[in-house]
Parts: sequence; structure tokens; C-alpha cells
Amino acid sequence: MKAQPDADKTLNLILSRLDDMKAEETITIDLRGKSAYSDYMIVTTGRVNRHVGAIAENVTKGLKENGIKNIHVEGLPNCDWVLIDSGDVIVHVFRPEVREFYNLERLYTQGPGAAKAI
Repeated sequence: MKAQPDADKTLNLILSRLDDMKAEETITIDLRGKSAYSDYMIVTTGRVNRHVGAIAENVTKGLKENGIKNIHVEGLPNCDWVLIDSGDVIVHVFRPEVREFYNLERLYTQGPGAAKAI
């Protein structure tokens, strides 16, 4: 299944922002044909709470600057795990310990019909 051009554009924008902010261990999971709610999911890590918050705010700012509306953000007050839902792309920004505990990428990259990490 082919992603919408907007989804690919959004994905590239987010990945660029994550790189600029020195996010670590970033993986992209292709959900096309596997999920009704999103085309891609990104899982990444910030070193500490402040880094997680700065990454999330930078990504959100970039999305807004590029005309993406209705962005939903959760977790900014604590910055242990921040979720950014832009519609076509969902971003999870974790502190290292929290990412290891939840291990979201394992849920989406194992088993029958699992999504592929790209």
C-alpha cells in the first residue's frame, strides 16, 4: 500500500527535526496497510526530561509551521514520554528507561503481519 504524499512529506519533516534536535535511536515503523489510524509511527529517545520536551516542542513547531493542523500532544508536563499525533505520522519521544520499559517497537515489528521498521 502506498502512503499519501502528505504522509511522506510529514515523515521527512519530522525525521529532519528529530535529527536537528539530536534525538537518539530513532526508528520509523511503516504502518501502511496495518493500521487505520496512521501511515507511520516514529519511536525515538531523548537523553533526559528536558531533552524529551525540547524535541517534542521542536517537532510540534515544525508541523504547525508547515500547515499541519489538529496536532494532538500528550505528556509534555512530565516529559517521560511525549506522544505527538499529526494524523498520518505518530511520534513517541521517550526517556531511555521509559522506552525500554514499554518497548513499543517490539509490539509493531514482531509476529504475523507485523509492520516493518524502515
